[in-house]
Amino acid sequence: MTEPGARAEPAARPVLEVRDLGKTFSRDGKTVAAIERFDLDVATGEFVSIVGPSGCGKSTLLHIVGGFETATRGAVRLAGRNVTGPGPDRGMMFQEFSLYPWRSVFGNVVWPLEVQGMPKAERTALADRYLRLVGLYGFRDHYPAELSGGMKQRVALARVLVFDPRVMLMDEPFGALDAQTRELMQEELQAIWQENRRTVLFITHDIEEAIYLGDRVVVFTARPGRLKEEVRIDLPRPRSIEVKKTAAYLGYRNRVWDLLREEVLKARAEFG
Repeated sequence: MTEPGARAEPAARPVLEVRDLGKTFSRDGKTVAAIERFDLDVATGEFVSIVGPSGCGKSTLLHIVGGFETATRGAVRLAGRNVTGPGPDRGMMFQEFSLYPWRSVFGNVVWPLEVQGMPKAERTALADRYLRLVGLYGFRDHYPAELSGGMKQRVALARVLVFDPRVMLMDEPFGALDAQTRELMQEELQAIWQENRRTVLFITHDIEEAIYLGDRVVVFTARPGRLKEEVRIDLPRPRSIEVKKTAAYLGYRNRVWDLLREEVLKARAEFG
């Protein structure tokens, strides 16, 4: 087993490549560097968790990969092609549920397939398949207002999965949930990922969540965000929740926190 904190080896054939990435913003006549000289390779089917202090550029990285923001320097390549804007090869899931309140559960999940012009019978079968996968087929005719927070996030997850993106970009998707629901969603996401093996970039402030879900944990520095270290998580898959009770898991948790704590203290010193 790899020692906790061992640096990950570069992916042999990365599907996602981030090269010398930089992003600056102009505010009140001042230039602020959000990300600086950031490099990352992600292999097909890999689950990469990203942690870092608040304001270090984690979400900015995800938005650039998603094509919603433009980098100031560097490049992002997906399957060898430069990312120049949003596309169906990337699916984005946010902390907010982002569901249409006037559409049923089924209507929310099937919506991206309608936009793509998929025939009705085909899109219905596909949407129902993913509603079964997230355990919500019995609620297909309900509306968001009738669902719990965890159920809403499962609908949002099904909506991302339904159009089969090459890469899933998840920006603290469980951050607004209570502790019990959050842990259940972690288990469900791990099981779904185990079945589908999509490539995932997952941002979280929860170190334990990052370790439980990830093949690697990428630690950002304080702003401007740089790659401080990658910690490969060599825990057996599929992972049951019992893995959180093991000495190996605790070792990873301590290693990531030691790396992160230093950056959190730097960020606090900067912003007071």
